[in-house]
Amino acid sequence: MDKNKFEILRKLLMADRSYRRFDEGHRIDKETLIQLVELTRYCASGRNLQPLKYFVANENDMCDKIFPLLKWAGYLPEWDGPVKGERPTAYLIQCLDTNITKSYLSDDGLQQQAITLGAVAEGLGCCIIKSFNVIKLKEILGLPDNYEPIYVIAIGKPIEKVVIDDMSNQDSSDIKYYRTPDGIHHVPKRSLDDLVITVSGQ
Repeated sequence: MDKNKFEILRKLLMADRSYRRFDEGHRIDKETLIQLVELTRYCASGRNLQPLKYFVANENDMCDKIFPLLKWAGYLPEWDGPVKGERPTAYLIQCLDTNITKSYLSDDGLQQQAITLGAVAEGLGCCIIKSFNVIKLKEILGLPDNYEPIYVIAIGKPIEKVVIDDMSNQDSSDIKYYRTPDGIHHVPKRSLDDLVITVSGQ
């Protein structure tokens, strides 16, 4: 194992959190977003169909139209999402091209991870959003019928601190993320021992 390369990847993965508050004054150019999409070309694809495509949004007007259609944090019911000045400045809308197939298998997660890791490498952060108004989103984007939005990836310059908590030090059934009064966002993660299956006698 190349420990240096492994550690670089490990640190990127640790920094690759779901960020929900951003510096709205930090704009992201379209070329950067296209480069993030380009990373998905190198991901594995079920049956190699490559059916996922992306709508790129970074203009203020379009971002303002997309934002109200999103739901932000299921475990923070009292929070309505980032306030003005802390909202994403770009979005990638991951769509299934139903002319190619009706099933994207595991392609969605593979490509999302490539995009979010790429964003972290550029000093940006993302939040992958599944809960949104699909009908209205298709309408404002002007998508043809064959493009079905499946995820919205919100992108911006993070202004919040997100930390990983080791669940071995707390109730292992409590997987809900939470935010402390100091504004730090905490994400419980299972311990390594909890992830490795051991069978009696082996």
